[in-house]
Amino acid sequence: MARHIVLDTETTGLDPRTGHRLIEIACVEVVDYIPTGKSFHEYVHPDREIDPDAERVHGISLASLHGKPRFPEIVERFLEFVGEDPIVAHNAPFDRGFVNAELSRCGLAPTPDHQWIDTLVLAKKKFPGMYNSLDALCKRMKISLAARDKHGALIDAELLAAVYLELQGGKERALDLHAAPAARTIGPSTLAAPYGARPRPLAPRCTIDERTAHELFVRGTLKDKAVWLKFGL
Repeated sequence: MARHIVLDTETTGLDPRTGHRLIEIACVEVVDYIPTGKSFHEYVHPDREIDPDAERVHGISLASLHGKPRFPEIVERFLEFVGEDPIVAHNAPFDRGFVNAELSRCGLAPTPDHQWIDTLVLAKKKFPGMYNSLDALCKRMKISLAARDKHGALIDAELLAAVYLELQGGKERALDLHAAPAARTIGPSTLAAPYGARPRPLAPRCTIDERTAHELFVRGTLKDKAVWLKFGL
């Protein structure tokens, strides 16, 4: 039985080395690549201002965090939930940097790099040359984003758990493990939509040089009238 922890965070800014802090952390337990329904979720008071650009992304204001715990108050429960199991995150160095900065402030050892699995790296290998943000992967894999207005650690962790299953083989993998329900439910508000004729587009077979030559030809011949440019092709 393989247990993984799918993790996402929201923060006051982009870089913990300049003093930015965690303000939300969520973990979703996945066993044999299927969410179990167990999760860890906390809002955290950062004791500093939140950058306006960051607040526009996640919608969390400093006022809304009034009365929320500081990270030292939740760290034991967080570490107990995670244990020594692999931690799955999208663009893992970002989340790892913030988690380890908070652990360091508590005088605790950082999580080791080898404990983390980066789904962005996995997605780039599976879909080379394609846009591989969490939103793009959900759309490509027919995972509904209907319940997602702004970025939030818990909803994003639930979405990433669904993406991670697909990156590991999708429904076929779940059926092999005899763990998939008839209608796959990732959370109370996150459902995987039905697959189309081709749920995962084929990776491009042309080389980077060929794509560059094609773009130069299109721009030089058709200029701004080229339909391809509207779709980033």
